[in-house]
Amino acid sequence: MMLRLGVNIDHVATIRNARGGLHPDPVRAAIVAAEAGADGITVHLREDRRHITDPDLARLAAATRLPINLEMAATDEMLAIALAAKPHAACIVPERRAERTTEGGLDAAGLHNTLAPIVRQLRANGSRVSLFIAPDADQLHAAAALGAPVVELHTGPYAHASGEQVAVELQRLHTAAALGVSLGLEIHAGHGLTFDNVAPVAAMPELAELNIGHFLIGEAVFIGLAQAIRQMRALMDEARCIARPERGA
Repeated sequence: MMLRLGVNIDHVATIRNARGGLHPDPVRAAIVAAEAGADGITVHLREDRRHITDPDLARLAAATRLPINLEMAATDEMLAIALAAKPHAACIVPERRAERTTEGGLDAAGLHNTLAPIVRQLRANGSRVSLFIAPDADQLHAAAALGAPVVELHTGPYAHASGEQVAVELQRLHTAAALGVSLGLEIHAGHGLTFDNVAPVAAMPELAELNIGHFLIGEAVFIGLAQAIRQMRALMDEARCIARPERGA
């Protein structure tokens, strides 16, 4: 199975908002991403609108042929926006105003009563619903019970690990991905992935999609966005090709 690459373009908007005005334009980034081999565009419309804004979401929907994955908090405001925008996918994530970036997985188990009607409404509205969770068995079972067809495993602990802990975190991801598939879930992953650490994750046969943003936008400063995406795409494809014979051995 081909591993899809969703490119998060939030931080193109972050740079634009630092100065104000229209440049750089996240819509242009989405067009470049499509031409470079991305399979989808991910954006996180935050409560404080620190990067992507409501008009950006509408412009992106009109300008790109790629499916849009809207990351959103489990709030009435974001639910209303998602129901009106009807993105291809809606990924429910935890959100705290003070955090620099998403710092952990959603507590799907503890928030069942809050999440259940949101998942139900988004699915009825035609969006593919995913939950951004830690690679944890309880959270996977909770996601399945909520009726979310997709989970995105938080790869931050793996990406930031060092020494022997790298193998520990990688095994957590392996175990969670296998459990998720056994529960009938589609498994995605993302957060903190780079050229240097993506291959072991991309090689996992259970994964259907990786969502990568901050690193690609940062690398674009040096080599350009299209080249950064092509290089990431190549590393992902190579990891899958290398892993395939081992699985058949």
